Amino acid sequence: MLEQAGNERLRIALTAPSGKAAARLKESVQNAKAPLNCANEIKALMPTDATTIHRLLGTIADSPYFLHNADHQLIADVVIVDEASMVDLALMSKLFQAVPESARIILLGDKDQLTSVEAGYILGDICNTGAAIQLSKEFGKLYAASTGETLAVKMRPRENVMQDAIVELQRNYRFKSDGGIFKLSRAINAGEVETAFEVLRNKSNGDVSWRLSPTARSLPAAVREKVTGGYKQYLQTDEPAEALAKFGEFQILCALRNGPYGVGELNRLAEQSLLEAGLLEGEGQWYRGRPVMITRNDYNLKLFNGDIGLALRDTNGEMRVFFASADGEIRKFSPARLPAHETAFALTIHKSQGSEFGSVLLILPVDDAPILTRELIYTGLTRARDHVEIWSPRSVLRAALVKRASRTSGLRDALWNKPKYLQLTMFI
Repeated sequence: MLEQAGNERLRIALTAPSGKAAARLKESVQNAKAPLNCANEIKALMPTDATTIHRLLGTIADSPYFLHNADHQLIADVVIVDEASMVDLALMSKLFQAVPESARIILLGDKDQLTSVEAGYILGDICNTGAAIQLSKEFGKLYAASTGETLAVKMRPRENVMQDAIVELQRNYRFKSDGGIFKLSRAINAGEVETAFEVLRNKSNGDVSWRLSPTARSLPAAVREKVTGGYKQYLQTDEPAEALAKFGEFQILCALRNGPYGVGELNRLAEQSLLEAGLLEGEGQWYRGRPVMITRNDYNLKLFNGDIGLALRDTNGEMRVFFASADGEIRKFSPARLPAHETAFALTIHKSQGSEFGSVLLILPVDDAPILTRELIYTGLTRARDHVEIWSPRSVLRAALVKRASRTSGLRDALWNKPKYLQLTMFI
């Protein structure tokens, strides 16, 4: 876009639904600049900051509305939204209203992930054409006239302008393209249950493993072994930035909040195991090393739902909770000032969206539940970069892999059954 703009300086906004996702977007852009095959002048024009959607729109204290809206729009030529699958319908609607009609919106995300917790199934509805995604012959002619090259892909007559705005990327950069995580995620998406179990049973796939869930009686011992090894490194440093980075190398993910295999019980077992191992220090609610996740936005403190912090002693010996912001700054807060939060040794898969961890322990309950779906397993699995271990009975995992989440928002019908021009580019 920058090269095509010529001498025109584009105003580009990078945004994401959570503080953590915004930080990762900023980091990705910075890391991708150096190897890009383009002039240094173009690299210098690339945006260097990313922010949450709420901050971009301008929050108003104690109000569901924003400073930027249809009457007071953003000053932007391009708005790039990462982790768009996490954005609910109401927030995305407000963002679109605040973007000038002359601007371009680029949505990036994974249409196969879980949808937002709030209403909406945005990426799924946008990409669900009812047929395979294909460009139109009209687009092919325009591309050839503009570039002098011919697209070597099958095309069909234009049925809706939306079909020319969707591009599905095939290469994965989080984990190895020939590894077990990639093979398993592909099989799950395709609904190939037997292939998925073959990947799990194949010992040559060193980045994935599967075991039957421990019984409730043996669960504490099994958890103790995992958390002492997984969380030991971050607990051995007092430097906040280093501790936050090392905490992200391991994470327990659960399907449920309650029950013997839910987040509440797993957090209790993790605390107990680390205390017994002498890795946690202090008593009461605020002990050194406690990880917390914010569960309610606080626009004054600029702490948002999904942000993860660590309780550590500052240089004065005071207990503070440290968070990494999107610009790389480490901010600290008194525990008493934090908005609603919860302990984060274990997270629900829903809460982990937009995150990336070195290693993931994915724990499913021993009985099937309505929430266990193909999308849930896929989302939890793909949070891992290097290794994922799944604890689940075979019957429960099989039932989840054949079950698909169903959600209706009306957006698909509005886009595909009532064609309407949208200047939209979609990257999946």
